[in-house]
Amino acid sequence: MIQQQQVDAVLILSMQRFEKKNALNLQMYRELSAALQSAAANPAIKVVLLQGNEHCFSSGNDLKDFLSAGELNRQHPVVEFLYTVAAFPKPLVAAVAGLAIGIGTTVLLHCDLVYAAPDCRFQLPFTQLGLCPEAASSLLLPQIAGYQRAAQYLLLGEAFSSEQAAAFGLVNEIVPAAQLLAHAASKAQALAALPAQAVLVSKALLKANNKQTEHAIATELAEFQQLLQSDSCQQRLQAFFSRK
Repeated sequence: MIQQQQVDAVLILSMQRFEKKNALNLQMYRELSAALQSAAANPAIKVVLLQGNEHCFSSGNDLKDFLSAGELNRQHPVVEFLYTVAAFPKPLVAAVAGLAIGIGTTVLLHCDLVYAAPDCRFQLPFTQLGLCPEAASSLLLPQIAGYQRAAQYLLLGEAFSSEQAAAFGLVNEIVPAAQLLAHAASKAQALAALPAQAVLVSKALLKANNKQTEHAIATELAEFQQLLQSDSCQQRLQAFFSRK
């Protein structure tokens, strides 16, 4: 469900579960983590591009699959992915179209360049499910968007558009859907053509506070685990599955 394609020094990771709007299941998380870990160790790969297609990025977690995996420890595929993407040392580029819900948005906080189609719907509906932020979004989103806007999206869980995301800095550029994947690929190739060590050092300097990010992930996961057991969360999840 994660297609891998290497084009020169760029590894393209394509989420391909379109019948479920690219809802990420445990196998997809395992494949993404393994691909990123392999890319980090492979000198032939200089940049990774994460994408869906020109119509859909990701509708977030496959909740039933997620809940089946038990405690949120380091062996949990979602947890492993969060730490892996946060620590990924090489440039990570994203091409986003259509839905970018939950992890579909929070993963972008760990990307270095984000290109979006005009039709994107970003949303962080954690509180609406009786849960709290994840993927260090409680730390990273205020840094990018400012506290009030981050509170709007993380507390109220309101959706926002590509234009809004570009205005506060989550998205680098809005690109017509038909050109999105090619445009993102060209930017990834441009990065790959630069002196590799200079790019790696520059990203490391930009991510100098990564220990804070890891701490935020751990803190959020502990709270997330507690909230999962709460009556309000269970009721919200039951209502969600009933609607589905």
